[in-house]
Amino acid sequence: MTNEDLLSIAKAAMMLGVSIDTLRRWDKNATLRAMRSPGGHRYYSREEIERYSADIFSLARVWAESIVAQDLPSEQYCESQDRFRARLDTMAVLLDRNEHTKDLAPLLVAVAGEIGNNSFDHNIGNWPDVPGIFYSYDLNKRVIVMADRGLGIRATLARIRPGLEDDIQALTVAMTERLSGRAPERRGNGLKFVREVMENYPISVSLQSGIAVAEKLKIGGKLRISLANRNLRGTLTRITY
Repeated sequence: MTNEDLLSIAKAAMMLGVSIDTLRRWDKNATLRAMRSPGGHRYYSREEIERYSADIFSLARVWAESIVAQDLPSEQYCESQDRFRARLDTMAVLLDRNEHTKDLAPLLVAVAGEIGNNSFDHNIGNWPDVPGIFYSYDLNKRVIVMADRGLGIRATLARIRPGLEDDIQALTVAMTERLSGRAPERRGNGLKFVREVMENYPISVSLQSGIAVAEKLKIGGKLRISLANRNLRGTLTRITY
């Protein structure tokens, strides 16, 4: 195995969308074992990390990025907002039943609801090809994933904020500024709520639109908006907790 095949704990955490502390905990309880350097530093096999993350997030990314969208199973596809809300209610019940997640359940449902509803509200009547969203969750791995093949946040905000230079500026505005405007544009103000939750609670969110991604890399950390390593037209979100 070459050095290029090994990942530091920080890089592995970023790829999985979890905190470094979470990876340390997973190593201790044998959820995901790390290798150790002679100096005691944790390292991970790139292949193992990719295999571990090659689940619903990878499926969502492929669906969002593909030139032609493949068909999705009904348990991962919400063709309408009513369908999404019904499945969100089901997730809320399951989270509330789990003693380890019931305290976070209202916030997780609210964050997922804001992001999912934004996809429908901002693209209604303007879906470039496939309407609806990818929406799936794995409560064992504590991950919620959503994606859409919509116009993206920059195109949405351009209706009331023309002149946005790029996706990073658009995502920064969406996450940090309070906007005014007619519905559905003002629904984007919900992303300020998402930012507040991710900065103040043990919930991590990675939200990509276009070539920009907003994420919190550790518990108690602040929002960071930067270039993503690949482009997509719509949005792709991973929520971990």
